Amino acid sequence: MTLRNGRFAALDIGTVTCRLLVADVEAGSVREVAKEYAITDLGVGVDASGRLSEEAMNRVASTVARYMAVLAACDTPDHPVKGMIAMATSAARDAANADEFAARLADEGVTLSVIPGEREATLTFSGASSDFPDENLLVVDIGGGSTELVAGRAGMAPVASHSFNIGCRRLTERFFREDPPTSEQLRAARTWVREEMSPYFDDLAARGFAIERVVAVAGTATSVVSMRDEMAVYDSARVHKARVALEELVALEERLNAQPIEERRAIVGLDPKRAGVIGAGLVILEEVLHLAGADGYTASESDILKGMILEAARTV
Repeated sequence: MTLRNGRFAALDIGTVTCRLLVADVEAGSVREVAKEYAITDLGVGVDASGRLSEEAMNRVASTVARYMAVLAACDTPDHPVKGMIAMATSAARDAANADEFAARLADEGVTLSVIPGEREATLTFSGASSDFPDENLLVVDIGGGSTELVAGRAGMAPVASHSFNIGCRRLTERFFREDPPTSEQLRAARTWVREEMSPYFDDLAARGFAIERVVAVAGTATSVVSMRDEMAVYDSARVHKARVALEELVALEERLNAQPIEERRAIVGLDPKRAGVIGAGLVILEEVLHLAGADGYTASESDILKGMILEAARTV
Protein backbone atom coordinates (compact mmCIF):
# COMPACT_ATOMS: atom_id res chain seq x y z
CA MET A 1 0.00 0.00 0.00
CA THR A 2 1.10 3.55 -0.74
CA LEU A 3 -0.11 6.97 0.36
CA ARG A 4 -1.42 9.59 -2.00
CA ASN A 5 -0.22 13.14 -1.48
CA GLY A 6 -2.94 15.71 -0.98
CA ARG A 7 -5.46 17.15 1.47
CA PHE A 8 -7.78 14.81 3.39
CA ALA A 9 -10.30 15.09 6.22
CA ALA A 10 -11.35 12.89 9.12
CA LEU A 11 -14.47 13.22 11.27
CA ASP A 12 -14.52 11.22 14.50
CA ILE A 13 -17.81 11.05 16.41
CA GLY A 14 -17.33 9.46 19.79
CA THR A 15 -19.46 8.94 22.87
CA VAL A 16 -18.29 12.20 24.44
CA THR A 17 -16.53 14.23 21.74
CA CYS A 18 -16.92 15.14 18.08
CA ARG A 19 -13.72 16.07 16.26
CA LEU A 20 -12.57 17.10 12.80
CA LEU A 21 -9.07 17.02 11.34
CA VAL A 22 -8.12 18.40 7.94
CA ALA A 23 -4.54 17.58 7.01
CA ASP A 24 -2.10 17.51 4.13
CA VAL A 25 -0.29 14.25 3.42
CA GLU A 26 3.06 14.53 1.70
CA ALA A 27 5.76 11.87 1.41
CA GLY A 28 4.11 9.91 4.20
CA SER A 29 4.02 12.78 6.69
CA VAL A 30 0.82 14.41 7.99
CA ARG A 31 0.56 18.17 8.48
CA GLU A 32 -2.44 19.63 10.26
CA VAL A 33 -4.40 22.27 8.35
CA ALA A 34 -7.43 22.65 10.63
CA LYS A 35 -8.62 20.87 13.75
CA GLU A 36 -11.95 21.22 15.56
CA TYR A 37 -13.12 19.75 18.85
CA ALA A 38 -16.38 19.83 20.78
CA ILE A 39 -17.91 17.86 23.62
CA THR A 40 -21.28 16.77 22.27
CA ASP A 41 -22.08 13.85 24.63
CA LEU A 42 -23.71 11.65 22.00
CA GLY A 43 -23.68 8.71 24.40
CA VAL A 44 -25.62 10.20 27.32
CA GLY A 45 -27.99 7.48 28.56
CA VAL A 46 -27.12 4.95 25.86
CA ASP A 47 -25.77 2.37 28.30
CA ALA A 48 -29.17 2.18 30.01
CA SER A 49 -31.56 2.87 27.12
CA GLY A 50 -29.75 1.38 24.13
CA ARG A 51 -30.77 4.41 22.06
CA LEU A 52 -29.34 7.78 21.05
CA SER A 53 -31.51 10.61 22.32
CA GLU A 54 -32.97 13.26 20.03
CA GLU A 55 -31.17 15.97 21.99
CA ALA A 56 -27.81 14.22 21.61
CA MET A 57 -28.24 13.62 17.87
CA ASN A 58 -29.24 17.26 17.41
CA ARG A 59 -26.13 18.43 19.28
CA VAL A 60 -23.87 16.37 17.05
CA ALA A 61 -25.69 17.34 13.83
CA SER A 62 -25.35 21.02 14.71
CA THR A 63 -21.64 20.60 15.41
CA VAL A 64 -21.09 18.64 12.20
CA ALA A 65 -22.83 21.39 10.19
CA ARG A 66 -20.32 23.86 11.62
CA TYR A 67 -17.45 21.51 10.81
CA MET A 68 -18.59 21.18 7.22
CA ALA A 69 -18.24 24.95 6.85
CA VAL A 70 -14.66 24.65 8.17
CA LEU A 71 -14.02 21.85 5.68
CA ALA A 72 -15.41 23.94 2.82
CA ALA A 73 -13.03 26.77 3.69
CA CYS A 74 -10.11 24.33 3.50
CA ASP A 75 -11.23 22.98 0.11
CA THR A 76 -9.44 25.44 -2.19
CA PRO A 77 -8.49 25.30 -5.90
CA ASP A 78 -4.83 25.00 -4.95
CA HIS A 79 -5.48 22.41 -2.25
CA PRO A 80 -8.69 20.49 -2.94
CA VAL A 81 -9.88 18.00 -0.33
CA LYS A 82 -9.46 14.62 -2.00
CA GLY A 83 -11.48 12.63 0.47
CA MET A 84 -13.07 12.52 3.90
CA ILE A 85 -13.67 9.62 6.26
CA ALA A 86 -16.40 9.97 8.87
CA MET A 87 -16.64 7.38 11.63
CA ALA A 88 -18.73 6.87 14.76
CA THR A 89 -17.62 4.63 17.59
CA SER A 90 -18.96 3.18 20.83
CA ALA A 91 -22.23 5.05 21.45
CA ALA A 92 -23.39 4.56 17.86
CA ARG A 93 -22.29 0.90 17.94
CA ASP A 94 -24.50 0.30 20.97
CA ALA A 95 -27.53 2.25 19.77
CA ALA A 96 -30.54 0.58 18.15
CA ASN A 97 -31.26 3.79 16.22
CA ALA A 98 -27.77 4.30 14.75
CA ASP A 99 -29.27 4.22 11.24
CA GLU A 100 -31.45 7.20 12.13
CA PHE A 101 -28.34 9.04 13.31
CA ALA A 102 -26.50 8.22 10.08
CA ALA A 103 -29.46 9.53 8.07
CA ARG A 104 -29.40 12.75 10.10
CA LEU A 105 -25.75 13.30 9.19
CA ALA A 106 -26.38 12.42 5.56
CA ASP A 107 -28.54 15.55 5.48
CA GLU A 108 -25.35 17.45 6.35
CA GLY A 109 -23.47 15.82 3.49
CA VAL A 110 -21.67 13.26 5.63
CA THR A 111 -21.48 9.55 4.84
CA LEU A 112 -21.06 7.95 8.25
CA SER A 113 -19.54 4.57 9.03
CA VAL A 114 -20.25 3.03 12.43
CA ILE A 115 -17.06 1.05 12.93
CA PRO A 116 -16.45 -2.01 15.13
CA GLY A 117 -14.16 -1.67 18.11
CA GLU A 118 -11.38 -3.71 16.51
CA ARG A 119 -11.19 -1.33 13.56
CA GLU A 120 -11.20 1.63 15.94
CA ALA A 121 -8.28 0.06 17.78
CA THR A 122 -6.29 -0.55 14.58
CA LEU A 123 -6.75 3.03 13.36
CA THR A 124 -5.78 4.40 16.77
CA PHE A 125 -2.59 2.31 16.78
CA SER A 126 -1.75 3.49 13.28
CA GLY A 127 -2.00 7.12 14.35
CA ALA A 128 -0.35 6.87 17.77
CA SER A 129 2.52 4.50 16.93
CA SER A 130 3.85 6.64 14.09
CA ASP A 131 5.72 8.87 16.57
CA PHE A 132 7.54 6.02 18.36
CA PRO A 133 9.43 3.97 15.74
CA ASP A 134 10.83 0.58 16.69
CA GLU A 135 9.26 0.51 20.17
CA ASN A 136 7.00 -2.10 21.72
CA LEU A 137 3.92 -0.09 22.58
CA LEU A 138 0.67 -0.44 24.42
CA VAL A 139 -1.67 2.20 23.00
CA VAL A 140 -4.60 3.11 25.25
CA ASP A 141 -7.63 4.99 23.92
CA ILE A 142 -10.16 5.77 26.66
CA GLY A 143 -13.41 6.96 25.15
CA GLY A 144 -16.82 7.61 26.57
CA GLY A 145 -18.26 4.18 25.89
CA SER A 146 -15.26 2.00 25.19
CA THR A 147 -11.54 1.66 25.78
CA GLU A 148 -9.27 0.27 23.09
CA LEU A 149 -6.03 -1.46 24.04
CA VAL A 150 -3.58 -2.21 21.23
CA ALA A 151 -0.16 -3.77 21.70
CA GLY A 152 2.45 -4.03 19.00
CA ARG A 153 5.70 -2.79 17.56
CA ALA A 154 5.50 0.58 15.87
CA GLY A 155 5.44 0.25 12.10
CA MET A 156 4.14 -3.31 12.22
CA ALA A 157 0.73 -4.93 12.57
CA PRO A 158 -0.60 -5.03 16.15
CA VAL A 159 0.11 -8.14 18.21
CA ALA A 160 -3.12 -7.94 20.19
CA SER A 161 -5.99 -5.49 20.13
CA HIS A 162 -9.28 -5.40 21.96
CA SER A 163 -12.13 -2.95 22.39
CA PHE A 164 -13.65 -3.11 25.87
CA ASN A 165 -17.13 -1.76 26.58
CA ILE A 166 -15.59 0.28 29.36
CA GLY A 167 -15.51 4.06 28.94
CA CYS A 168 -15.64 7.14 31.11
CA ARG A 169 -19.31 7.86 30.33
CA ARG A 170 -20.35 4.22 30.75
CA LEU A 171 -18.38 3.82 34.01
CA THR A 172 -19.86 7.04 35.42
CA GLU A 173 -23.44 6.05 34.63
CA ARG A 174 -23.02 2.51 35.98
CA PHE A 175 -21.14 3.16 39.20
CA PHE A 176 -20.89 6.82 40.22
CA ARG A 177 -24.36 7.43 41.61
CA GLU A 178 -23.18 9.97 44.17
CA ASP A 179 -21.40 13.26 43.60
CA PRO A 180 -18.58 12.81 44.43
CA PRO A 181 -18.52 9.01 44.17
CA THR A 182 -18.24 7.04 47.40
CA SER A 183 -15.25 4.85 48.21
CA GLU A 184 -17.49 1.82 47.70
CA GLN A 185 -18.53 3.01 44.23
CA LEU A 186 -14.91 3.67 43.30
CA ARG A 187 -13.88 0.24 44.54
CA ALA A 188 -16.65 -1.44 42.53
CA ALA A 189 -15.66 0.47 39.39
CA ARG A 190 -12.00 -0.50 39.78
CA THR A 191 -12.89 -4.14 40.33
CA TRP A 192 -15.01 -4.22 37.17
CA VAL A 193 -12.28 -2.63 35.04
CA ARG A 194 -9.64 -4.98 36.45
CA GLU A 195 -11.71 -8.13 35.99
CA GLU A 196 -12.67 -7.24 32.42
CA MET A 197 -9.16 -6.28 31.30
CA SER A 198 -6.97 -8.77 33.15
CA PRO A 199 -7.30 -11.55 30.53
CA TYR A 200 -5.92 -9.23 27.86
CA PHE A 201 -2.74 -8.65 29.85
CA ASP A 202 -2.47 -12.34 30.73
CA ASP A 203 -2.56 -13.08 27.01
CA LEU A 204 0.15 -10.51 26.29
CA ALA A 205 2.36 -12.11 28.92
CA ALA A 206 1.73 -15.56 27.45
CA ARG A 207 2.82 -14.26 24.04
CA GLY A 208 6.03 -12.94 25.56
CA PHE A 209 5.26 -9.36 24.52
CA ALA A 210 7.19 -6.85 26.67
CA ILE A 211 5.65 -3.37 26.83
CA GLU A 212 8.35 -0.70 26.49
CA ARG A 213 6.05 2.32 26.50
CA VAL A 214 2.40 3.00 27.27
CA VAL A 215 1.01 5.64 24.92
CA ALA A 216 -2.34 7.09 25.94
CA VAL A 217 -4.48 9.11 23.54
CA ALA A 218 -7.80 10.99 23.74
CA GLY A 219 -9.30 13.41 26.23
CA THR A 220 -8.73 11.66 29.54
CA ALA A 221 -5.00 11.20 28.99
CA THR A 222 -4.37 14.62 27.48
CA SER A 223 -6.47 16.39 30.13
CA VAL A 224 -4.18 14.97 32.83
CA VAL A 225 -1.24 16.84 31.29
CA SER A 226 -3.29 20.00 30.88
CA MET A 227 -4.45 19.91 34.51
CA ARG A 228 -1.04 18.97 35.89
CA ASP A 229 0.59 21.87 34.05
CA GLU A 230 -2.35 24.23 34.78
CA MET A 231 -2.88 25.20 31.15
CA ALA A 232 -5.37 28.04 31.07
CA VAL A 233 -5.18 27.65 27.28
CA TYR A 234 -4.72 24.14 25.95
CA ASP A 235 -1.36 23.74 24.21
CA SER A 236 -1.17 20.67 21.95
CA ALA A 237 2.58 21.06 21.48
CA ARG A 238 3.18 20.83 25.24
CA VAL A 239 0.77 17.92 25.66
CA HIS A 240 2.09 15.78 22.80
CA LYS A 241 4.71 13.29 24.06
CA ALA A 242 4.46 14.62 27.64
CA ARG A 243 5.34 12.02 30.28
CA VAL A 244 2.98 11.44 33.21
CA ALA A 245 4.24 9.38 36.16
CA LEU A 246 1.86 6.90 37.78
CA GLU A 247 2.12 8.67 41.12
CA GLU A 248 1.08 11.95 39.47
CA LEU A 249 -1.96 10.26 37.94
CA VAL A 250 -2.95 8.62 41.23
CA ALA A 251 -2.70 11.90 43.14
CA LEU A 252 -4.83 13.69 40.56
CA GLU A 253 -7.41 10.90 40.43
CA GLU A 254 -7.79 10.86 44.22
CA ARG A 255 -8.17 14.65 44.34
CA LEU A 256 -10.74 14.87 41.55
CA ASN A 257 -12.84 11.95 42.77
CA ALA A 258 -13.09 13.60 46.18
CA GLN A 259 -14.53 16.79 44.66
CA PRO A 260 -18.12 17.48 43.58
CA ILE A 261 -18.63 18.26 39.92
CA GLU A 262 -18.94 22.01 40.46
CA GLU A 263 -15.43 22.12 41.92
CA ARG A 264 -14.07 19.98 39.08
CA ARG A 265 -15.54 22.39 36.54
CA ALA A 266 -13.32 25.13 37.95
CA ILE A 267 -10.05 23.20 37.61
CA VAL A 268 -7.54 25.00 35.41
CA GLY A 269 -6.70 22.84 32.41
CA LEU A 270 -9.94 20.83 32.37
CA ASP A 271 -12.73 21.46 29.88
CA PRO A 272 -15.71 22.09 32.19
CA LYS A 273 -17.88 19.87 29.99
CA ARG A 274 -15.59 16.94 30.76
CA ALA A 275 -15.93 17.39 34.54
CA GLY A 276 -18.72 14.84 34.86
CA VAL A 277 -16.73 11.95 33.39
CA ILE A 278 -13.08 12.78 34.03
CA GLY A 279 -12.97 10.95 37.37
CA ALA A 280 -14.05 7.69 35.78
CA GLY A 281 -11.57 8.17 32.95
CA LEU A 282 -8.73 8.53 35.44
CA VAL A 283 -9.80 5.34 37.21
CA ILE A 284 -9.65 3.42 33.92
CA LEU A 285 -6.26 4.85 32.99
CA GLU A 286 -4.86 4.10 36.43
CA GLU A 287 -6.04 0.49 36.30
CA VAL A 288 -4.56 0.02 32.82
CA LEU A 289 -1.16 1.19 34.06
CA HIS A 290 -1.33 -1.15 37.05
CA LEU A 291 -2.24 -4.09 34.83
CA ALA A 292 0.53 -3.20 32.37
CA GLY A 293 3.09 -2.96 35.17
CA ALA A 294 3.93 0.54 33.94
CA ASP A 295 5.22 3.44 36.05
CA GLY A 296 3.57 6.05 33.83
CA TYR A 297 2.48 6.87 30.29
CA THR A 298 3.26 9.14 27.36
CA ALA A 299 0.40 11.35 26.20
CA SER A 300 -0.12 11.61 22.45
CA GLU A 301 -2.06 13.97 20.24
CA SER A 302 -1.67 11.51 17.36
CA ASP A 303 -4.68 9.24 17.64
CA ILE A 304 -7.50 7.79 15.57
CA LEU A 305 -7.86 11.05 13.60
CA LYS A 306 -4.33 10.68 12.23
CA GLY A 307 -5.01 7.01 11.55
CA MET A 308 -8.13 8.01 9.61
CA ILE A 309 -6.19 10.57 7.57
CA LEU A 310 -3.64 7.90 6.65
CA GLU A 311 -6.50 5.55 5.76
CA ALA A 312 -8.09 8.18 3.51
CA ALA A 313 -4.77 8.73 1.75
CA ARG A 314 -4.00 5.05 1.35
CA THR A 315 -4.17 3.33 -2.04
CA VAL A 316 -3.91 -0.39 -2.70
